[in-house]
Amino acid sequence: MLTHLARNAESHARMFAAAGESREAEQYEGGSAARNAAIESGHARSAKDLVADVRRTIYMLESAWSSATPAAWSGHGIKSHSGGARVKISDLVFMRWRETEVHHSDLLASVSFADWSPDYVRRDLDYQVMQWRARKPMGLTVLPEEALKLAPHDRLAWLLGRLDVDGLAKPEAF
Repeated sequence: MLTHLARNAESHARMFAAAGESREAEQYEGGSAARNAAIESGHARSAKDLVADVRRTIYMLESAWSSATPAAWSGHGIKSHSGGARVKISDLVFMRWRETEVHHSDLLASVSFADWSPDYVRRDLDYQVMQWRARKPMGLTVLPEEALKLAPHDRLAWLLGRLDVDGLAKPEAF
């Protein structure tokens, strides 16, 4: 998971750099296959090396954010693992927030999705519900009653595929 967070930071810095040159870069050079291989390569690394990698890439990404020009902030990149969808560079900050919140709980330390920050849950829950509705036929856009009964953290975890709920089918991946 730490390698995933590090490679994600690098990929965002890559898209920022390209946008600063008025180009659109694919998030991961070599696409999803290269992304998966890079993440897999982290399994054999020591904890010390993993932490150093995450720190280095966090600084790299923060540098990309702080040095980005207005043109870069208004640019676009191409998401490797979402069918080549274009993404606004300005949306990458929120996407990084999602990565860190969700994957922090994936580490199975003492943090779970119940610990996600309320601000994150409020914002991403609205977005995920919108995405869920957009994948449904007209008129069938209300979340299932079982999902509506869930607390916001649980509802978001279900929408992100992080929580199984009895009697409630998993949402479609997008």
